[in-house]
Amino acid sequence: MAERVVVLGGGSAAQAFVAALRKLDPDVEITLVEQELVGGECSYWACMPSKTLLRSPELVAAAKRAPGAAEALDGDLAADRVLWWRDQVVGDYDDSSQETWLKERRIELVRASGTVRKPGIVEAAGRELPYDKLVIATGSSSAAPPIPGLDKLDYWTNREATGAKEVPASLVVIGGGAVGCELSQAYRRLGADVDLVHVSERLLPREDPEASALLVEAFREEEIGVHLCADTEQIACTQSGQRFRVKLPDAEPLEAERLLVATGRKPRIEGLEPLGLQIEKSGIKVDERMRAGENVWAIGDVCGVALFTHVGKYQGRVAARDVAGKEARADYRAIPAVVFTDPQVASAGDTTSEGLVTASRAVDKTSRTSTYERPKRSGFVKLFAKPERRVLAGAVAVGPEAGEWLGQLTLAIRAEVPLDVLVDTIQPYPTFSEAIFFAARELAG
Repeated sequence: MAERVVVLGGGSAAQAFVAALRKLDPDVEITLVEQELVGGECSYWACMPSKTLLRSPELVAAAKRAPGAAEALDGDLAADRVLWWRDQVVGDYDDSSQETWLKERRIELVRASGTVRKPGIVEAAGRELPYDKLVIATGSSSAAPPIPGLDKLDYWTNREATGAKEVPASLVVIGGGAVGCELSQAYRRLGADVDLVHVSERLLPREDPEASALLVEAFREEEIGVHLCADTEQIACTQSGQRFRVKLPDAEPLEAERLLVATGRKPRIEGLEPLGLQIEKSGIKVDERMRAGENVWAIGDVCGVALFTHVGKYQGRVAARDVAGKEARADYRAIPAVVFTDPQVASAGDTTSEGLVTASRAVDKTSRTSTYERPKRSGFVKLFAKPERRVLAGAVAVGPEAGEWLGQLTLAIRAEVPLDVLVDTIQPYPTFSEAIFFAARELAG
C-alpha cells in the first residue's frame, strides 16, 4: 500500500514539494492542507504583486532617462491600470487554477487549518488525516516591532500594501529591509508622498554597505524621505481618524494617510506541539535533508533558514527526494537575494566572513551603461574570494536588472569555479556583466 504524506501549508515551498514528490513516486497518497489560497504569500501578497506594482513605474522612470523616449512621454502614470495589472497577476485572488493543478497530480486539497493531534494524525475540517510522513510548510506571517502605540493602530502589512485598491496621498513605511524599500519606491512612483523609517544605521542592513548608500542616494533623488533611528523606543505611533502620526527622535513628526509596517516575519508554528520538535526563534530546526523529527520534514519560511521563495522551493525539492528515499542534501553556499528596487540590489554567497579578499568594478564604466540611459547612474559589481583556494565565495551586484546578471556568479560560487576560469570566460558585449570580467581580473591578480 502506498505511503500517506500530509503537507501542512499550500504555499510555494509546498507546491514545489508535491510536484517533485509526484514525479518521483506516482503512487504515493498526498494530501495538502491549506486554509487560505493555494500558492501562498508569494503568489498573492508578496513577490508577484509587489514586482507588478514596481514594473510600470520603473519603465516610466527608465524612459525619462532615455533621450528620445523621454520626449515621447505624454501624461502621468495611470495608477489605476497598474493596480488592474496587479489584479490580473494575482488572478483576482482566485486560486481555482491551483485546485486544478493539484487535481491533475492526484493531490487531495483540504481547505482548513491543520492541527497535529498526535504523531501520525492531523486534524483538519473535522477530519482525521492519518499520515506516514508529514511535511510542514506553514510559512511565516508579518511581525510587528515593539513600538509604543503601534498595537492600537489600523496599519498596513505587506498584504494590505500589495492589495490596495487605490494609492494613498501619503504613506509612512516602517522597515528598511527588502519589503519596505520596494514598497516605498513603488508607492512614491505611483504618486504618494513617502517617508521611510528604519531602525538601523542604514537601509538593507544585510546587504553590502556600499549598496545601501547607493539606494539611499537614489531614494532621496526621488524625494523619498529616509529616516534612520537608533532603536524602536525612540519612535511612537498614533492614529486620529484616517491620519497617522509617527514621532521620531530629534525630528519633526511624520504624518500620513497610511502607515505600512514592514519589519520582518515570524514562523507559523501553531498546532505542532505534540510533535516535540526543536523550535528556535527563527523557526523549526532542520537538518541538511530538511528533517525536523521522526517522519517529519519542514520547508520554507517556517524553518527560518532564509526567507526567500526560491529557497523554499529548493528545500521542497530536497525534502521530496528524501521522502522518496533518494539522496539529497541542502547546500546553502550560494543563496541569491534580490531587492527589486531601482537600481536592483543583488547578492549571493558569503560576503562577510573574515579573510575574504575583494575587488569591485563600477557598472557605469561599462559600455552598456552608455547605451542604456543618460545621464548614467552609479552601480557596481563586487566579488569576494577565498585567497587560499582562489574560488569565488560571494558577490554583490547593484544596477539595472542586477538580479538577472547575478546568475552566473551564483553558479560560479556554487560550482566553486576557479577565478582563472571566471576571468577566461567570454562576457557578451555590451552588457552589464562585462563588469564581472574586470572585477574578476583584479581579484585574480
